[in-house]
Amino acid sequence: MTLRAVVLLSLIMVTLSGCGHANDRRAAHGCRTLATDPGWYGDNRDRINAMIGQLGACGKTGSVADGAPLALFDWDNTTVRNDIGHATFFWIVRNSKIRQPRDWAATSQFLTPQAAAALTEACGTLSAVGQPIPTGSPAGTGCADELVSIYNDVRTRSGAAAFAGYNHRRFKPVDAWLLQLLAGWTDADVTGFATAARQENLDAAQGAEQTVGSTRQTAWVRYYPQMRDLIGTLQANGFDVRVISASPEAVVKVWAADVGITGDRVMGVRVEHDGDAVTTRLASCGGETSMPFNEGKRCRVNEQVFGMQGTAAFEQAPHRQVFGAGDSDGDVTFVGDATAARLVLNRNQIELMCRAYDNADGRWLVNPTFLNPMPKSPPYPCATKGFDEPDGGQAPLRRPDGAVVADQQDRVF
Repeated sequence: MTLRAVVLLSLIMVTLSGCGHANDRRAAHGCRTLATDPGWYGDNRDRINAMIGQLGACGKTGSVADGAPLALFDWDNTTVRNDIGHATFFWIVRNSKIRQPRDWAATSQFLTPQAAAALTEACGTLSAVGQPIPTGSPAGTGCADELVSIYNDVRTRSGAAAFAGYNHRRFKPVDAWLLQLLAGWTDADVTGFATAARQENLDAAQGAEQTVGSTRQTAWVRYYPQMRDLIGTLQANGFDVRVISASPEAVVKVWAADVGITGDRVMGVRVEHDGDAVTTRLASCGGETSMPFNEGKRCRVNEQVFGMQGTAAFEQAPHRQVFGAGDSDGDVTFVGDATAARLVLNRNQIELMCRAYDNADGRWLVNPTFLNPMPKSPPYPCATKGFDEPDGGQAPLRRPDGAVVADQQDRVF
């Protein structure tokens, strides 16, 4: 460990040693702090409270435009348990809301010829172009199963890769595909679909499953009370709290409203429109077709929140979020950009967990998921496969100084 790292860690520990008393003083003065909850691991709650006390403004309303500190949250499996994109996808398949495209290849610029051919064979004769495909009926079971296979496994039922030719650090085509499959509907329609799917998934028992085509799929989502409390506490202390998600923006807005995050503070997958109708054409960021995934999340935040333009939006901004929370390798860039605290919910994602456990600057906080924690993972192969290459390969994970991150043991689960 370098001398600088030793000094930094010492300062952090000194801060933590007094943060419990400081939090008590803040609470006594009416400043909101995180509720005591057994879901918080170790001293994570105290450290987050200390950050809020240091950077926040008790009772103020926060906006980045007025200098407020920015806090960013991923949504799926970070703020809620399970995936609202999946919940919406299963709902639209069960309710026959996907319109027959003129050409399946046009539903995603990254869809492989094999996947387009499989979808054409399974779905192409079930309805006229522009009309809903009856995926919720027995006649549409084969089409539903092909859609589910591609969406869940990123492969056709015959095992062919469904997407290719994309930058794996900036894209996850299957997540964008959900919104692209809704081409022809309006944003209001998509909001209605998401609202219905949300209610179904909240009403379902924890652990419930549903039939989609001939397959059995997860049928429930739950808000994490601890994250709801964290968001509210940050807002009550003057932080500008926003969501950055790889799910469709219109879908995330429906869910985020219930934790007090307004639509203008939600960033998700966007597409261009023909009039008021959704299209398959993805929006751009940093001068290229983009979606908020990994480095694409950084781009979206830099462009939309901090006003950076062009390719510079993919670079780390000098002024950026103080707090980030995520659970997957698709979150590693924006969470790592946070300057004060980085909360990681452990879902055994290699690159994210390697960064978090290496904890080079002492600002990473690892917590088990608040519902259904993951089992202990085998050691993470950080030194050989810790970094996701743009072409989909893996390489050694390195610190900013070029040093290779050693393999890490799973310690918080």
